[in-house]
Amino acid sequence: MIREARLVPVGAPAPTDDAVDIRIADGRITEVAPELRPQAGEEVVDAAGRWAIPGLWDQHVHMRQWAETRNRLDVSGTADPSEVTRVVSAHLADSPPRPPGAVVVGFGYRSATWPRPPTVAELDAVSGDRAVALVSGDAHNGWLNSRALESLGLPARLGVLDEREWFPVFSRLSDLTTSRESTDVGYRAAVEAAAALGVVGIVDFEFGPGYREWPGRVADGIDQLRVRPAAYPEGLEEVIASGLRSGQSLPGSGGLVTMGPLKIIGDGSLNTRTAFCCEPFADAHDLELPRGKQNFGDAELVRLLRWADATGLEVAVHAIGDAAAASSLYAFAATGARGSIEHVQLIRWEDIPRMSRVGVRASVQPAHLYDDRDVTERCWPDRSDRCFLLRSLLDAGVTLAMGSDAPVARLDPWLAMAAAVHRSGDEREPWHPAQSLTAAEALAASTDGQRTLASGNRGDVVLLDEDPLRPFADSAATSAHLKGMPVAATFVGGRPTHREH
Repeated sequence: MIREARLVPVGAPAPTDDAVDIRIADGRITEVAPELRPQAGEEVVDAAGRWAIPGLWDQHVHMRQWAETRNRLDVSGTADPSEVTRVVSAHLADSPPRPPGAVVVGFGYRSATWPRPPTVAELDAVSGDRAVALVSGDAHNGWLNSRALESLGLPARLGVLDEREWFPVFSRLSDLTTSRESTDVGYRAAVEAAAALGVVGIVDFEFGPGYREWPGRVADGIDQLRVRPAAYPEGLEEVIASGLRSGQSLPGSGGLVTMGPLKIIGDGSLNTRTAFCCEPFADAHDLELPRGKQNFGDAELVRLLRWADATGLEVAVHAIGDAAAASSLYAFAATGARGSIEHVQLIRWEDIPRMSRVGVRASVQPAHLYDDRDVTERCWPDRSDRCFLLRSLLDAGVTLAMGSDAPVARLDPWLAMAAAVHRSGDEREPWHPAQSLTAAEALAASTDGQRTLASGNRGDVVLLDEDPLRPFADSAATSAHLKGMPVAATFVGGRPTHREH
């Protein structure tokens, strides 16, 4: 029982402004009322007037990549390939010798605004016989030197690996660079950090069979989060043969791991100029595909959605460009499949009410607008008013489900909420502020559909030292308040997963 907590209204009014007690039994909230009597053997936690909200979710994470990013060379904030190679050169000069075959991995470069594309040759020039693999900040391409290409069994090339040729390499890269022990350490640290932010669950879009791997992690004590691992088309036959359906509890996980959706990467990304668009990119003069790239044609997308839906799987379709979003909506409407469009970064105005009618969730990552603001004004200056349309989507009745896309942005729901409220990550004025959300709306989009704590809710509760909906004079102050939100305790099914001492 949690004693003396103040309920924060999340998607529904709180029944009282006074402090209440919250009883949790068998993983569910069974009573919310003032001055409940403790029952025999019941642990009592004194909230001491703290604010209580439903547990937070990150609806889009690549968990292994996020767990490993903290140990990778940081090449973010670089303005051109030469700056990256200087960082790599300095790192190699200061690093002890590594075993033969070891790969130095870096993360975070964003080449969309660079004056020229990077080359394998210039990375070779500073790395010698050391294998070096650099992952872009949006994780949609990789810049490898010749030794790394050779280690991965790839042919020689002049420049970066893009999209479909990169993703299979990306999934293998971790196996080459980390041991099982160090991977587990990374997962433990990442999961504990998430719980300390009030996170109780994630949807894990990591490549590989997470539905087979996560129950083992939970059994090994990495059990502070609920997890919905996704599958990809390459593994769909195995998932179906195993009889797995979205929402099904996976054996050995104590109910913490449930089968997630089928993930389909419908197009590319803004930074790689591969997002599939209705009109050409503004800087498309030297692009082979001036409107970006559609990874699955409409007929193939319909086939996959119909197949998944018939076997009980929800579907999550990655769509950054507006043409990709339109194609995804066509496939959902044609099949009646359930699920989400991931990102919805650029969308046509007429597709917003269509999305509401079809009943597809918008799985959005507001913190991306911090990184993509300047790139958008370069690549999509004629359509920047149609990017990250959070307000328009919500007002049209589309369900918003917020996340991070970690490691592309930090796994931090408070950061995502802050970006949704105040659309600027620096001293500039908010970018298209009419598309901002209120703090209450952003919070409601971060709790996996759980509303104000009440009997029947999941027993996932977060205690906060401050009121997240405290009013401020402007969005900048509200954003700063959310970014600094102190989390006192996190409970999953009534079990404490984080407590400040």
